[in-house]
Amino acid sequence: MPLWIRPQSFFQTNPAVASQLYATARDWVRQLPVKHMWDLFCGVGGFGLHCATPDMQLTGIEIAPEAIACAKQSAAELGLTRLQFQALDSTQFATAQGEVPELVLVNPPRRGIGKPLCDYLSTMAPRFIIYSSCNAQTMAKDIRELPGYRIERVQLFDMFPHTAHYEVLTLLVKQ
Repeated sequence: MPLWIRPQSFFQTNPAVASQLYATARDWVRQLPVKHMWDLFCGVGGFGLHCATPDMQLTGIEIAPEAIACAKQSAAELGLTRLQFQALDSTQFATAQGEVPELVLVNPPRRGIGKPLCDYLSTMAPRFIIYSSCNAQTMAKDIRELPGYRIERVQLFDMFPHTAHYEVLTLLVKQ
């Protein structure tokens, strides 16, 4: 799947492994009863664009306007019309919403999603959370802040072989 990128937009820099990461997330999402999802910290939309189906409503949120411009361009070229991408802070977006999607996908920077977003997700209680992280320690810390969720699946992706850099994809299910 083609993804547009620009100099100031985030993108997984190992395209072969990123493709496997996105395909795994897509496979997991397609096994779930999801018609509405949020893709928080979405970068250029890699996860959302791979996971979306033509009848799915998806909102992608990323702080960087250049990345959002790329996501919008890719969505338009793919003919996905029920996708909305906005340049906003992910935590501020989520905490201002009244609706609850079935799935929230997060792919935060190394620092994780943080306590305010964890608290809100716990209260909002989507049925599913997919968490992708390049830092298993901050991901584990965030998951501890999500009571009421159990880990259903975990997969490691070796982003840069022979280094300590990896990506972990985790599916959390509301208990």
